[in-house]
Amino acid sequence: MKNDRLFLLLLFFISFGHGFVFSQAKPTFDPFTDEIKDKLPPLSTLLDSAIAHDPYVHFRNLQIVVNNSKLKSSQNLWLQNLGVQADVRYGSFDIFSTNTAEGQSPSIFATKRNETNYGLGAYIKFPLYDIFNRRNEVKLAKIETLQAKQLVEEQAKEVRQRVIMQYNDLIVKQHLLKIQVKYLETSRINMQMAEKQFVNGVISIAEFARISEIINRAETDFENSKMNFQTAYMLLEETVGMKFNIY
Repeated sequence: MKNDRLFLLLLFFISFGHGFVFSQAKPTFDPFTDEIKDKLPPLSTLLDSAIAHDPYVHFRNLQIVVNNSKLKSSQNLWLQNLGVQADVRYGSFDIFSTNTAEGQSPSIFATKRNETNYGLGAYIKFPLYDIFNRRNEVKLAKIETLQAKQLVEEQAKEVRQRVIMQYNDLIVKQHLLKIQVKYLETSRINMQMAEKQFVNGVISIAEFARISEIINRAETDFENSKMNFQTAYMLLEETVGMKFNIY
């Protein structure tokens, strides 16, 4: 019997504990009462995250790397006209020599021997095309690099503008949602009063139908506002590349 009581007591505390934890598990953000701008990260953080997350900014940055490589290649193109050449040859070589003595016809001697020959030299070429066109190629590569950097800045600017618009749009959508909530609450109160008045014969069926239409329109507007707010919230998450985890 005593063991049964202990078991029931333990079960009570476990249940109480679970109930306490459950009661503390409240949402971090209530869109009907809280201000979402107080729950979001700072706007500067959202802007930096969006730029770092944007694939087109990544693409433009890679284009800068490519153009810098082209610029270095153009600047070093003159090196292809300088070089060192070496060769090694091994084989049988025929060697001819002459022996001329006074009063005698020249004698020609031919010998053959195996040997290894080495050769080393340097060369410099002056192609006219490279001389006159290299400066233009370097200039063009610098312009392409500058253009790529400008495109990165332009893309980052567009991302910042989009985040600012979505951020403010989310705030506006929440304010509109709060207005719709208040309007819906007022419409429901009016509907309750209209139902009592209609039952008591104070208002006509036409007036009751008019008030019913108002409450229906208020509920529809509320659902649209709620969906618009959710859409704006999700779009901002997608743009900045992070989950707010507050709604």
